[in-house]
Amino acid sequence: MAKREQSRPSLKNIRRLQLSMIIGYAFIIIAVVFIVTNLAVKKTDAALKNKVISMSSSLNVQMKLNMDSYISRMETIGTLAFGSADAYTYDATDPNNDEYEAINTEKAITDKLFSLCIMDNFCDYGIVYRNNRTVGKISNGTSSLMGDTMYEELSSMITRQRTHDGWCAGYKGDLKRIYYVKRVHDNAVLVMSFYTSELEAVFDNPETLADMDIRLVDSNYDILYSSRGEETGKHLPSEIIRRVEGKTSAAVMDNDYLVSVNSCVDDWYVICSIPTRIILNEKNEMQYYIYMVGFIAALLSVVLATFLSIRMIRPVKRAVAALDNKANSDQLTGIFNKLAFNGRASERLDSSLSIERHALILLDLDNFKGVNDTLGHAYGDKVLSKTGSILRAEFSTEDFLGRIGGDEFCVLVNSSPSEGTDYETFIREKCEALCNAYRKCYSGDKSDYKISASIGVSFFPEHGSTFEELYAASDKALYSAKKCGKDNYVFYSGSESGEVSDE
Repeated sequence: MAKREQSRPSLKNIRRLQLSMIIGYAFIIIAVVFIVTNLAVKKTDAALKNKVISMSSSLNVQMKLNMDSYISRMETIGTLAFGSADAYTYDATDPNNDEYEAINTEKAITDKLFSLCIMDNFCDYGIVYRNNRTVGKISNGTSSLMGDTMYEELSSMITRQRTHDGWCAGYKGDLKRIYYVKRVHDNAVLVMSFYTSELEAVFDNPETLADMDIRLVDSNYDILYSSRGEETGKHLPSEIIRRVEGKTSAAVMDNDYLVSVNSCVDDWYVICSIPTRIILNEKNEMQYYIYMVGFIAALLSVVLATFLSIRMIRPVKRAVAALDNKANSDQLTGIFNKLAFNGRASERLDSSLSIERHALILLDLDNFKGVNDTLGHAYGDKVLSKTGSILRAEFSTEDFLGRIGGDEFCVLVNSSPSEGTDYETFIREKCEALCNAYRKCYSGDKSDYKISASIGVSFFPEHGSTFEELYAASDKALYSAKKCGKDNYVFYSGSESGEVSDE
């Protein structure tokens, strides 16, 4: 009986020790898992923030380029009105005009203007004379808004003295219509206008940042266009203004918002913003699961905890990889964009030894502007996409492929020729294959528009040891190829003329 009574305190002590050991072990495991998971979350958070900022900046730059391209296209359409001599020689204010001839001339000008604007949703596309006589398409809205002073009001919108034109938004508080005015002669101006809702195609938001608000604002931060349509015509929210005021190109991220801004035509700004909580929502969900797995791992084992933690990190890595790909790829061709290509090419060349061989191939599509002007931008996009396919087919995965301009492409050849083939012959065969590929490439509804390319080539280390030096040499060679009739390739030889191919 005494032994039993003595054994009970011993069992109790053992159990207390066992419990203490379990508690101590659990505490150590929980502490270790907590520290490790916190470090993982912080590093993941920092990496995700950097990638999201980079992607947001790239998106903003793309939206700015889209807007600049749209503005340029509108100005080009305006310039086309001067294709008819009557448009810039006829003066409705001339008292010596024959009435019958004036009617016929104005009808001819009107027909010309209507033929130019038929494919675009213009509110106005016409010419206004000093006596407020008009030809072409002038909307009732503009007429009633400006009244008898229409010519003077439109003339006041011409702000660029060199080109005698200008853009205006927010006339008399109407922020839903944008005007473009160009001087025809001393007594006439050409006016074009369209609703800001037409910019929806310009600011097409990718699905990866579907929650991001994209806005076009004027110098007073009044909203000309917003992806949230109800904002158009209102003032930019003060919390966004505080983060971008005084900046022309920047990306700002704090606990509340990620905001990026870029200036474009006539002191207008493209502003992209998204609440930080939305960006980091995936990270917050990931953090919750990591802590839960850590708690379970403390009960099961360190191995299980580590295994599960690694499994939880994998989606973040995939998300970061996807963001990196979006930030570095040209979405139309699927190859590197200019920023990514220049960076990778510079790094590769800077780390190359002088005994290594590389070639920088600069390719420019001949008469590509004619494709856009004649067949339309949709066909132009198909030609650019086809170029990406041709480059991927002709070069290996070791080579860097990039689109560095509207119709300009660049290739850094890192691969080596097969045994028995010298390097210049290897590159020559690549260039001939490219030229031949384009000679078989046609565009248009009836495939009757021929596509060709001009190519300039320089070599590392003969013509330079840095990307900038090789690019300058290839650019000179490309100029020679263009000068020699296009549809060929030129090897840079240290002089402006270069070496012209047999093609």
